[in-house]
Amino acid sequence: MTPVLSAVGGSGRSTVAGLLAAALAQSGSSVVLDLAHRLASPWPEWTPDPGGGLASIPPHQPLSRRQVHAAASRLPALGGAHWQVLTDTREWSAPPLAPVDDPAAWHQLAAVGSWQAVVADTAHPMGHDIVAARTAGRSGATASWCALPFSVPVVCVAATASGMRALETALKAATAEGLPLERMVVALVSTADGRLPPPVQAGKTMIEPRVGSLVHVPYDQQIRTYGLRDVTRLGSRSLQAADQLARAVLSSAHASWGDPLPVAATPAALPLPIQLAQPVPEKVSP
Repeated sequence: MTPVLSAVGGSGRSTVAGLLAAALAQSGSSVVLDLAHRLASPWPEWTPDPGGGLASIPPHQPLSRRQVHAAASRLPALGGAHWQVLTDTREWSAPPLAPVDDPAAWHQLAAVGSWQAVVADTAHPMGHDIVAARTAGRSGATASWCALPFSVPVVCVAATASGMRALETALKAATAEGLPLERMVVALVSTADGRLPPPVQAGKTMIEPRVGSLVHVPYDQQIRTYGLRDVTRLGSRSLQAADQLARAVLSSAHASWGDPLPVAATPAALPLPIQLAQPVPEKVSP
């Protein structure tokens, strides 16, 4: 499980989630779980081959792998592979789905789907969530995502001075809460062509030793214009960054849990329908 987090909006979180899932599809089945509200998410527009969508998954009922995969959209990856997205594919006017905030519920849904790599495109602000949860004396969404089995968090930040300051604050909060910075991968997302600004380069130098790894995601006009409908048309630098993200996540997982990774838990099989025996009528004496 790889939760993709960000301290503030505009950090390239969905782009990073998609690049990562597309790269991981080269070595196994992968999926992006879209946690954002439909009208605040780019994924419905990025999925030209939509599945049934999240709305087709019945709540509070047993599910099969076939049902979950039928709900997921398919997107092309390199080498003839594909990756999938679970998002709300309905029209904009459809009633909003009830939010599912519990990471364990998403983890169980992904387990039913039996994907080898699961990328969660989260929607909450990381730093605010940590501080709010600490103030309330409870476990927040960020901590819950980090506590899932084999979780390698990816934290996205825009390559701007304000983005680096927001990341620094979020990492301070994560350190105070005891979250696993040594497992985290930071994705530094450029918002324009050219070299990194000096404040960003300085922040990168300071942050890199504190986390598991840091990957620079360059600006790509193709993504700005068309999103991630077809990653095979992206520039070589974006594809290289996607590969680096996947390698960083796998390296962090192997460093934490070994190589090869332990076998993931298998969800329980669906219970067979129970048919009650019909009572045998008693013989009536004449």
